[in-house]
Amino acid sequence: MKKSLIDKYNVPGPRYTSYPTVPFWNVKNFSKEKWISCFQKSFNESNEKGISLYIHLPFCESLCTFCACHKHITKRHEVEDGYINAVLKEWKLYLEFLEKKPIIKEIHLGGGTPTFFSHQNLKRLIKGILKGNLLHNDYEFSFEGHPNNTTKEHLQTLFDLGFTRVSYGVQDYSNKVQKAINRIQSFEQVEKVTNWAREIGYTSVSHDLIFGLPFQTLNDIFETINRTKELLPDRISFYSYAHVPWVKGVGQRGFSEENLPKGEEKRKLYEESKKLLEKLGYFEIGMDHFALKNDSLYKSYKNKKLHRNFMGYTTNETQLMIGLGMSAISDSWYGFAQNVKTTKEYLEIIAAGELPVFRGHLLSKEDLIIRKHILNIMCNLTTSWMSNELEFSGIEKTLELLNELEKDRLIIIKNKSLTIPEEAVAFVRNVCMSFDKYLLGSKPETQLFSSVI
Repeated sequence: MKKSLIDKYNVPGPRYTSYPTVPFWNVKNFSKEKWISCFQKSFNESNEKGISLYIHLPFCESLCTFCACHKHITKRHEVEDGYINAVLKEWKLYLEFLEKKPIIKEIHLGGGTPTFFSHQNLKRLIKGILKGNLLHNDYEFSFEGHPNNTTKEHLQTLFDLGFTRVSYGVQDYSNKVQKAINRIQSFEQVEKVTNWAREIGYTSVSHDLIFGLPFQTLNDIFETINRTKELLPDRISFYSYAHVPWVKGVGQRGFSEENLPKGEEKRKLYEESKKLLEKLGYFEIGMDHFALKNDSLYKSYKNKKLHRNFMGYTTNETQLMIGLGMSAISDSWYGFAQNVKTTKEYLEIIAAGELPVFRGHLLSKEDLIIRKHILNIMCNLTTSWMSNELEFSGIEKTLELLNELEKDRLIIIKNKSLTIPEEAVAFVRNVCMSFDKYLLGSKPETQLFSSVI
């Protein structure tokens, strides 16, 4: 990758798990009543195809300084019961707005640390969610596991409830890097929980790795991938470390910014690692993800069935995703809604019998058109505006920006269509930014996003 292109395009930009992105939501035109109406419309249109549930379990026993998630640090496990009661009550509130039983196609437990909760409490949670409702024939349940506290009981209990996918946060095996990010875990521990999952019958095991961490060198990331090779997880999420201390405050100030790989050095971590992963049989899927040929993510990508939402890439394209728990985001396709961001406020609002939604965005007709383009690009690396239905006001500005990307050979434009060649996948966020009317029309006073490369 040419240094000049990295320097030119390495600007702050969204990761596009939604469009419009959260900083540009029109919260003034949003209300709980409008969200409920929007949610009901989507449910009535799409329930037969199944809905998704994202459940945010925010508790962690210690703070990992690389993490930008909404979490609650505590060692007091007595918080588990009250929180699960609240999530189940929130789910019941949503069910009261429905005229028929939901058909559940996807459940994902995220965090925080879902395995902070005991396996008995996770069983109570999932049984409470499923009780009296229907399961889609092709349902898929997944959860995020911390290698240090995921037990065989966690894995067996969730497998018995229908979970077949687990992702483990590995990040990096270097002792120096682990100490800097306050995430100490051995290869042997990761090996143990990976093998447990396979012995029990999980069909997809994923490892999350991160490049660009403090003190991380090319040798560190090579060593991490070579150790990963010994376990050969079905998927690898290979994320660029997003340094956003202006969002998360002290948690991402546990090291000096001088300790972070930057620019060409950081890009080299990705480029060389990608070559190594491909030698091991992994295929790059969209952005940040790699999968073996036998994994459903690869199959969905090849069949152009890949979908992207607030959970990242998924093989299940559901129109409606309900987010439960503190800070969780729901997506009805026509609108987004986010829950309050602290456990205290979340528990108080649920106790009052109200939905804990505090902000959101209702998509305009033009928003929906641009959203389709961005989803096409993020999932399939191509989109087209040949149809009048996919044209939008401001497309001239988009084409002007795309022309610059085309000159730099980062996209191919032909017959009102664009394609991102394989060697330019690193610039997928830049391509999406050319369609983002909110980003193009604003000049924020503070930095909103991490750098794209």
